[in-house]
Amino acid sequence: MSRTLVLASNNAGKLKEFSQLLAQIDFEVRPQGEFGVPEAEEPYLTFVENALAKARHAARLTGLPALADDSGVCVNALGGVPGVLSARYAGEPKSDAANNRKLVADLASHADKSAYYYCVLVFVRHADDPQPVIADGRWNGLIINAPRGAGGFGYDPYFLLPEQNKTAAEFSAEEKNAVSHRGQALRALVEKLR
Repeated sequence: MSRTLVLASNNAGKLKEFSQLLAQIDFEVRPQGEFGVPEAEEPYLTFVENALAKARHAARLTGLPALADDSGVCVNALGGVPGVLSARYAGEPKSDAANNRKLVADLASHADKSAYYYCVLVFVRHADDPQPVIADGRWNGLIINAPRGAGGFGYDPYFLLPEQNKTAAEFSAEEKNAVSHRGQALRALVEKLR
């Protein structure tokens, strides 16, 4: 018999990805929107604090175990920026195109184009869980000046994996899930939950 878990997100791609792996350990994943849960505030400077806040928020409003992620791209020459501000790097309203333009412009004067995607996942059994289960993943690459590929989202068209000479947007969904920061974190979380 599967247990229901609320995903502290309404992102259809994340829902599909998480559902596939968590089904292996008998969790049915449902998005917070099904329960009328609004997005949580993300006021913190670290990925783990924001993910924990989102997980506790969803668990508190649904009474169910909850899973949240916080992820973004961190650029070494910019001191880790945009980091936790990745989704709103260029300000409101959120815009992948504006974020990518700003990132390319901010990196223009730097020789070091190295960057990494980072993801942290937090699972709580209930809103006040004193022992959240935390897993993370990191995917190293380079930021390029011109987009390549039609897949993915966010910074994917500008995130080059030198070994494959492909951007994250040129990977199939299956290829990306096998190696990405989120895929790594999710597999680590599943192992911890087993």
